[in-house]
Amino acid sequence: MAERIVHRRGYRKGLAGEMLAEFLGTFVLILLGVGSVAVAVVGLPGSGRQTADFGPANWLIISWGWGLAVVFGIYVAGGISGAHINPAVTLSFAVRRDFPWRKVLPYWLAQLVGAFVAAALVYACYRWAIDAANTKAGVPRDQSLATYSIFATFPAEYFGNSWWGPLLDQIVGTAILLLLVCALIDTRNTAPMSNMGPFLIGLVVVAIGLTFGTNAGYAINPARDFGPRLFTFFEGWGSIALPGTFGWFSSYWWIPIVGPLIGGVIGTLVYDLLISPVLKARREAAEEGPATKEP
Repeated sequence: MAERIVHRRGYRKGLAGEMLAEFLGTFVLILLGVGSVAVAVVGLPGSGRQTADFGPANWLIISWGWGLAVVFGIYVAGGISGAHINPAVTLSFAVRRDFPWRKVLPYWLAQLVGAFVAAALVYACYRWAIDAANTKAGVPRDQSLATYSIFATFPAEYFGNSWWGPLLDQIVGTAILLLLVCALIDTRNTAPMSNMGPFLIGLVVVAIGLTFGTNAGYAINPARDFGPRLFTFFEGWGSIALPGTFGWFSSYWWIPIVGPLIGGVIGTLVYDLLISPVLKARREAAEEGPATKEP
């Protein structure tokens, strides 16, 4: 007689497994993304491999670094959790009823922890370059906006101490991201075939970096900003990290959280209100077919 095999529902099959995937996907996102900023800000200048000042070429490194980081973060977690790797994506999908609300907070926690751990690893690899850059500039760590910027974002100086400009920037940037993500995953539209979706979503992030990035560092992801920001606070950047105060800006920490959450929902709603109904109507019309007379 064949023995009865008892299959246990382990953590890998439940929410905990999805949280692990979100943790590792976000970890890869931040590891490669923040790593690309470290290369541009302190790696190249300090290594003797670059003689010019920070310029457009460095910004291309950052934009493409973040875009490719998104690609591989999605490939890591996509088959398990859907690879949100961004609290704004998680919230937006819950609002559109594509994702259960009970999983929102666990996903957010996994994303935040993944971002924090990745920032710590980037720091471990680049702390010599960071210290050398601060020494060369003659500023202590808690006054070094340049080395802080490796990890988290801040608004451009032309905004002054206004919060509205950076907040609008984060809302618009994340709305663009979610609008295009919705288009790229919608099989009723011209969604990419096979497994090309992650690559094209990464290109969306590259495009946002090249068009809106310099306003406020295009966080467009609360975990991407707050996880590394929290790490830098504990590692000695002080008030630059939390509450986010330096020179022309103060108490900035909440803007890269609230802005993306609002913008993500707006981008999703715009797609669902303007594009989804048209696709649904045309699909129903195609399924009905032309009217024919009965014999």
